[in-house]
Amino acid sequence: MSYLYVCEQGATIGITENRFQVKYKDGMVKSIPAETLEVIEVFGKVQITTQCMTECLKRGVNIIFYSTNGAYFGRLISTNHVNVQRQRVQARLTEDAQFRVGFSKRIVNAKIRNQIVVLRRYARNQESDIQRAVIEMQNMYKKLEAAQGIEQVMGYEGTAAKIYFRELGRLIDPEFAFTGRNRRPPRDPFNSLISLGYSIILNELYGKLEAKGLNPYFGIMHSDREKHPTLASDLMEEWRAVLIDSTALSMLNGHELLREDFYYGTDQPGVFLAKDAFKKYVQKLETKFRTESRYLTYVDYSVSFRRAMDLQINQFVRAIEGHDPAQYTPVMIR
Repeated sequence: MSYLYVCEQGATIGITENRFQVKYKDGMVKSIPAETLEVIEVFGKVQITTQCMTECLKRGVNIIFYSTNGAYFGRLISTNHVNVQRQRVQARLTEDAQFRVGFSKRIVNAKIRNQIVVLRRYARNQESDIQRAVIEMQNMYKKLEAAQGIEQVMGYEGTAAKIYFRELGRLIDPEFAFTGRNRRPPRDPFNSLISLGYSIILNELYGKLEAKGLNPYFGIMHSDREKHPTLASDLMEEWRAVLIDSTALSMLNGHELLREDFYYGTDQPGVFLAKDAFKKYVQKLETKFRTESRYLTYVDYSVSFRRAMDLQINQFVRAIEGHDPAQYTPVMIR
Protein backbone atom coordinates (compact mmCIF):
# COMPACT_ATOMS: atom_id res chain seq x y z
CA MET A 1 0.00 0.00 0.00
CA SER A 2 1.08 3.59 -0.66
CA TYR A 3 1.33 6.65 1.56
CA LEU A 4 1.13 10.01 -0.20
CA TYR A 5 2.92 12.98 1.40
CA VAL A 6 2.28 16.39 -0.15
CA CYS A 7 4.22 19.35 1.26
CA GLU A 8 4.60 21.49 -1.87
CA GLN A 9 2.67 24.69 -1.19
CA GLY A 10 -0.05 25.42 -3.74
CA ALA A 11 -0.33 21.81 -4.96
CA THR A 12 -3.75 20.31 -5.71
CA ILE A 13 -4.82 16.71 -5.11
CA GLY A 14 -7.59 15.27 -7.26
CA ILE A 15 -8.73 12.01 -8.79
CA THR A 16 -8.92 11.15 -12.49
CA GLU A 17 -9.64 7.77 -14.10
CA ASN A 18 -9.15 5.80 -10.90
CA ARG A 19 -5.84 7.48 -10.07
CA PHE A 20 -5.13 10.04 -7.38
CA GLN A 21 -3.23 12.94 -8.96
CA VAL A 22 -1.08 15.68 -7.47
CA LYS A 23 -0.72 18.78 -9.63
CA TYR A 24 2.11 21.13 -8.67
CA LYS A 25 2.37 24.86 -9.32
CA ASP A 26 5.14 24.33 -11.87
CA GLY A 27 2.83 22.12 -13.96
CA MET A 28 4.29 18.77 -12.94
CA VAL A 29 1.76 16.00 -12.29
CA LYS A 30 2.24 12.81 -10.24
CA SER A 31 -0.33 10.05 -9.89
CA ILE A 32 -0.97 6.90 -7.82
CA PRO A 33 -3.43 4.06 -8.56
CA ALA A 34 -6.45 4.47 -6.29
CA GLU A 35 -6.36 0.79 -5.25
CA THR A 36 -2.92 1.13 -3.68
CA LEU A 37 -3.41 4.32 -1.64
CA GLU A 38 -3.92 4.03 2.12
CA VAL A 39 -3.22 7.51 3.54
CA ILE A 40 -2.73 11.06 2.27
CA GLU A 41 -0.74 13.43 4.50
CA VAL A 42 -0.79 17.11 3.56
CA PHE A 43 1.41 19.84 5.00
CA GLY A 44 0.35 23.48 4.72
CA LYS A 45 -1.53 25.08 1.84
CA VAL A 46 -2.48 22.10 -0.29
CA GLN A 47 -5.86 21.95 -2.04
CA ILE A 48 -7.98 18.76 -2.24
CA THR A 49 -10.92 18.50 -4.62
CA THR A 50 -14.37 17.47 -3.40
CA GLN A 51 -14.28 14.49 -5.76
CA CYS A 52 -11.00 13.38 -4.20
CA MET A 53 -12.34 13.67 -0.65
CA THR A 54 -15.50 11.75 -1.57
CA GLU A 55 -13.44 8.95 -3.12
CA CYS A 56 -11.22 8.82 -0.03
CA LEU A 57 -14.28 8.44 2.20
CA LYS A 58 -15.63 5.65 -0.01
CA ARG A 59 -12.32 3.79 0.00
CA GLY A 60 -11.40 4.41 3.64
CA VAL A 61 -8.34 6.48 2.71
CA ASN A 62 -7.48 8.79 5.62
CA ILE A 63 -6.44 12.38 4.87
CA ILE A 64 -4.28 13.92 7.60
CA PHE A 65 -3.73 17.68 7.78
CA TYR A 66 -0.62 19.37 9.23
CA SER A 67 0.81 22.87 9.24
CA THR A 68 3.83 23.56 7.04
CA ASN A 69 6.01 22.81 10.10
CA GLY A 70 4.28 19.53 10.94
CA ALA A 71 1.83 20.61 13.66
CA TYR A 72 -1.20 18.32 13.52
CA PHE A 73 -4.56 19.92 12.65
CA GLY A 74 -6.98 17.05 12.08
CA ARG A 75 -8.08 14.32 9.69
CA LEU A 76 -10.79 13.28 7.26
CA ILE A 77 -11.87 9.70 7.99
CA SER A 78 -14.52 7.20 7.00
CA THR A 79 -16.62 5.55 9.73
CA ASN A 80 -16.77 2.19 7.94
CA HIS A 81 -14.55 0.46 10.50
CA VAL A 82 -16.33 1.46 13.73
CA ASN A 83 -16.71 -1.56 16.07
CA VAL A 84 -18.88 -0.54 19.03
CA GLN A 85 -18.55 -3.82 20.93
CA ARG A 86 -14.77 -3.76 20.69
CA GLN A 87 -14.72 -0.16 21.93
CA ARG A 88 -16.92 -1.10 24.90
CA VAL A 89 -14.40 -3.78 25.89
CA GLN A 90 -11.59 -1.30 25.40
CA ALA A 91 -13.33 1.34 27.53
CA ARG A 92 -13.91 -1.10 30.41
CA LEU A 93 -10.22 -1.99 30.48
CA THR A 94 -9.26 1.63 31.04
CA GLU A 95 -10.69 1.11 34.56
CA ASP A 96 -8.92 -2.23 35.11
CA ALA A 97 -5.85 -1.33 37.18
CA GLN A 98 -4.31 -4.80 36.91
CA PHE A 99 -4.52 -4.86 33.12
CA ARG A 100 -3.26 -1.30 32.82
CA VAL A 101 -0.19 -1.92 34.99
CA GLY A 102 0.61 -5.24 33.29
CA PHE A 103 0.35 -3.75 29.81
CA SER A 104 2.30 -0.62 30.74
CA LYS A 105 5.16 -2.66 32.19
CA ARG A 106 5.53 -4.54 28.91
CA ILE A 107 5.56 -1.38 26.81
CA VAL A 108 7.99 0.54 29.04
CA ASN A 109 10.32 -2.46 29.37
CA ALA A 110 10.57 -2.68 25.57
CA LYS A 111 10.97 1.07 25.18
CA ILE A 112 13.94 1.24 27.58
CA ARG A 113 15.61 -1.80 26.01
CA ASN A 114 15.23 -0.27 22.54
CA GLN A 115 16.72 2.99 23.78
CA ILE A 116 19.73 1.09 25.12
CA VAL A 117 20.24 -0.62 21.74
CA VAL A 118 20.19 2.75 19.93
CA LEU A 119 22.71 4.20 22.40
CA ARG A 120 25.03 1.23 21.97
CA ARG A 121 24.90 1.43 18.18
CA TYR A 122 25.98 5.06 18.09
CA ALA A 123 28.44 4.74 20.98
CA ARG A 124 30.13 1.87 19.12
CA ASN A 125 30.60 4.08 16.07
CA GLN A 126 32.24 6.76 18.19
CA GLU A 127 33.98 4.52 20.74
CA SER A 128 32.14 6.35 23.53
CA ASP A 129 31.78 4.89 27.02
CA ILE A 130 28.10 4.71 27.92
CA GLN A 131 28.31 1.75 30.29
CA ARG A 132 27.29 3.70 33.37
CA ALA A 133 24.23 5.13 31.60
CA VAL A 134 23.27 1.67 30.33
CA ILE A 135 23.46 0.23 33.86
CA GLU A 136 21.28 3.06 35.17
CA MET A 137 18.70 2.39 32.46
CA GLN A 138 18.81 -1.37 33.06
CA ASN A 139 18.06 -0.68 36.71
CA MET A 140 14.91 1.13 35.63
CA TYR A 141 13.48 -1.76 33.62
CA LYS A 142 14.48 -4.24 36.34
CA LYS A 143 12.47 -2.23 38.88
CA LEU A 144 9.39 -2.44 36.67
CA GLU A 145 8.58 -5.96 37.83
CA ALA A 146 7.85 -4.74 41.36
CA ALA A 147 5.86 -1.68 40.30
CA GLN A 148 2.36 -1.61 41.80
CA GLY A 149 0.84 1.29 39.91
CA ILE A 150 0.94 3.31 36.70
CA GLU A 151 2.64 6.23 38.48
CA GLN A 152 5.61 4.02 39.41
CA VAL A 153 5.85 2.60 35.90
CA MET A 154 5.81 6.05 34.34
CA GLY A 155 8.34 7.27 36.91
CA TYR A 156 10.83 4.62 35.82
CA GLU A 157 10.09 5.41 32.18
CA GLY A 158 10.71 9.12 32.77
CA THR A 159 14.02 8.52 34.58
CA ALA A 160 15.26 6.23 31.81
CA ALA A 161 14.24 8.80 29.17
CA LYS A 162 16.24 11.55 30.89
CA ILE A 163 19.34 9.36 30.93
CA TYR A 164 18.78 8.32 27.32
CA PHE A 165 18.46 11.85 25.94
CA ARG A 166 21.39 13.04 28.02
CA GLU A 167 23.58 10.37 26.40
CA LEU A 168 22.19 11.03 22.93
CA GLY A 169 23.23 14.65 23.34
CA ARG A 170 26.80 13.43 23.74
CA LEU A 171 26.70 11.01 20.80
CA ILE A 172 25.33 13.42 18.23
CA ASP A 173 27.52 15.56 15.95
CA PRO A 174 28.71 18.50 18.14
CA GLU A 175 27.18 20.92 15.63
CA PHE A 176 23.77 19.58 16.62
CA ALA A 177 24.41 18.98 20.31
CA PHE A 178 21.40 19.31 22.61
CA THR A 179 20.89 19.05 26.35
CA GLY A 180 17.66 17.07 26.51
CA ARG A 181 14.15 16.67 25.22
CA ASN A 182 12.22 19.87 24.54
CA ARG A 183 9.04 20.53 22.56
CA ARG A 184 6.24 23.00 21.84
CA PRO A 185 8.30 24.49 20.33
CA PRO A 186 11.45 22.43 19.67
CA ARG A 187 14.49 24.57 20.41
CA ASP A 188 17.21 22.71 18.48
CA PRO A 189 17.51 20.68 15.25
CA PHE A 190 17.40 17.22 16.83
CA ASN A 191 14.27 17.98 18.84
CA SER A 192 12.75 19.55 15.73
CA LEU A 193 13.29 16.31 13.80
CA ILE A 194 11.95 13.96 16.43
CA SER A 195 8.95 16.17 17.23
CA LEU A 196 7.91 16.03 13.59
CA GLY A 197 8.64 12.31 13.41
CA TYR A 198 6.63 11.56 16.56
CA SER A 199 3.70 13.53 15.15
CA ILE A 200 3.79 11.53 11.91
CA ILE A 201 4.00 8.12 13.58
CA LEU A 202 1.37 9.04 16.19
CA ASN A 203 -1.11 9.89 13.49
CA GLU A 204 -0.22 6.81 11.48
CA LEU A 205 -1.02 4.68 14.53
CA TYR A 206 -4.20 6.69 15.05
CA GLY A 207 -5.45 5.63 11.61
CA LYS A 208 -4.44 2.01 12.12
CA LEU A 209 -6.28 1.88 15.46
CA GLU A 210 -9.45 3.23 13.90
CA ALA A 211 -9.13 0.72 11.05
CA LYS A 212 -9.26 -2.04 13.68
CA GLY A 213 -12.43 -0.60 15.23
CA LEU A 214 -10.59 0.79 18.27
CA ASN A 215 -10.95 4.22 19.84
CA PRO A 216 -7.57 6.02 19.75
CA TYR A 217 -8.61 8.19 22.73
CA PHE A 218 -9.17 5.36 25.24
CA GLY A 219 -5.63 5.01 26.57
CA ILE A 220 -4.21 2.32 28.84
CA MET A 221 -0.90 3.73 30.02
CA HIS A 222 -1.01 7.49 29.56
CA SER A 223 -3.43 9.71 31.43
CA ASP A 224 -6.37 11.06 29.45
CA ARG A 225 -5.71 14.41 27.81
CA GLU A 226 -8.28 16.56 26.11
CA LYS A 227 -8.17 16.10 22.32
CA HIS A 228 -5.14 13.76 22.53
CA PRO A 229 -5.22 10.14 21.23
CA THR A 230 -3.71 8.53 24.31
CA LEU A 231 -3.94 4.95 23.03
CA ALA A 232 -1.90 5.95 19.97
CA SER A 233 0.61 7.49 22.41
CA ASP A 234 0.74 4.22 24.36
CA LEU A 235 1.49 2.13 21.30
CA MET A 236 3.97 4.65 19.95
CA GLU A 237 6.33 4.26 22.91
CA GLU A 238 7.98 1.07 21.66
CA TRP A 239 8.61 2.69 18.25
CA ARG A 240 10.09 6.07 19.22
CA ALA A 241 13.75 5.05 19.43
CA VAL A 242 13.42 2.31 16.80
CA LEU A 243 12.04 4.48 14.01
CA ILE A 244 12.25 8.19 14.80
CA ASP A 245 15.27 8.78 17.06
CA SER A 246 17.49 6.50 15.01
CA THR A 247 16.49 8.18 11.74
CA ALA A 248 17.14 11.67 13.13
CA LEU A 249 20.54 10.63 14.51
CA SER A 250 21.48 8.95 11.24
CA MET A 251 20.68 12.02 9.17
CA LEU A 252 22.50 14.48 11.45
CA ASN A 253 25.57 12.37 12.17
CA GLY A 254 25.73 11.31 8.51
CA HIS A 255 25.53 14.97 7.39
CA GLU A 256 22.44 14.30 5.28
CA LEU A 257 21.08 17.45 6.90
CA LEU A 258 23.20 20.51 7.62
CA ARG A 259 22.82 23.40 10.02
CA GLU A 260 21.54 25.65 7.23
CA ASP A 261 18.68 23.17 6.63
CA PHE A 262 17.08 24.51 9.83
CA TYR A 263 15.75 27.96 10.58
CA TYR A 264 14.52 29.84 13.64
CA GLY A 265 10.87 30.80 13.40
CA THR A 266 9.89 34.47 13.60
CA ASP A 267 6.09 34.33 13.56
CA GLN A 268 6.25 31.03 15.45
CA PRO A 269 9.15 30.52 17.92
CA GLY A 270 11.25 27.39 17.62
CA VAL A 271 13.60 25.59 15.22
CA PHE A 272 12.13 24.14 12.02
CA LEU A 273 13.17 22.37 8.82
CA ALA A 274 13.51 24.35 5.60
CA LYS A 275 11.36 23.19 2.66
CA ASP A 276 13.80 20.90 0.83
CA ALA A 277 15.14 19.44 4.08
CA PHE A 278 11.57 18.80 5.22
CA LYS A 279 10.95 16.72 2.09
CA LYS A 280 14.22 14.86 2.55
CA TYR A 281 13.40 13.95 6.16
CA VAL A 282 9.86 12.79 5.35
CA GLN A 283 11.22 10.65 2.50
CA LYS A 284 13.82 9.15 4.84
CA LEU A 285 11.12 8.28 7.37
CA GLU A 286 8.98 6.69 4.67
CA THR A 287 11.96 4.58 3.58
CA LYS A 288 12.45 3.53 7.20
CA PHE A 289 8.78 2.57 7.59
CA ARG A 290 9.09 0.37 4.49
CA THR A 291 12.29 -1.34 5.67
CA GLU A 292 11.81 -5.03 6.44
CA SER A 293 13.13 -6.74 9.57
CA ARG A 294 12.61 -9.86 11.66
CA TYR A 295 12.16 -8.16 15.02
CA LEU A 296 8.70 -9.61 15.71
CA THR A 297 9.17 -12.83 17.66
CA TYR A 298 5.74 -14.25 16.84
CA VAL A 299 6.18 -14.37 13.03
CA ASP A 300 8.91 -16.32 11.25
CA TYR A 301 9.31 -13.99 8.27
CA SER A 302 10.45 -10.45 7.56
CA VAL A 303 7.91 -7.62 7.62
CA SER A 304 8.20 -3.89 7.04
CA PHE A 305 8.06 -1.68 10.11
CA ARG A 306 4.73 -0.34 8.84
CA ARG A 307 3.32 -3.86 8.60
CA ALA A 308 4.78 -4.62 12.03
CA MET A 309 2.74 -1.74 13.48
CA ASP A 310 -0.39 -3.34 12.02
CA LEU A 311 0.50 -6.70 13.53
CA GLN A 312 1.17 -5.11 16.91
CA ILE A 313 -2.30 -3.56 16.90
CA ASN A 314 -3.73 -7.00 16.11
CA GLN A 315 -1.91 -8.24 19.21
CA PHE A 316 -3.38 -5.41 21.25
CA VAL A 317 -6.87 -6.41 20.10
CA ARG A 318 -6.23 -9.99 21.26
CA ALA A 319 -4.90 -8.71 24.58
CA ILE A 320 -7.96 -6.59 25.35
CA GLU A 321 -10.45 -9.18 24.13
CA GLY A 322 -8.66 -11.85 26.19
CA HIS A 323 -8.24 -9.47 29.15
CA ASP A 324 -4.60 -10.58 29.23
CA PRO A 325 -1.71 -8.10 28.75
CA ALA A 326 0.69 -11.04 28.32
CA GLN A 327 -0.83 -11.58 24.86
CA TYR A 328 0.89 -8.36 23.77
CA THR A 329 4.56 -8.81 22.82
CA PRO A 330 6.27 -5.45 22.25
CA VAL A 331 8.84 -5.09 19.49
CA MET A 332 12.44 -5.17 20.70
CA ILE A 333 15.35 -4.51 18.37
CA ARG A 334 18.78 -6.10 18.62
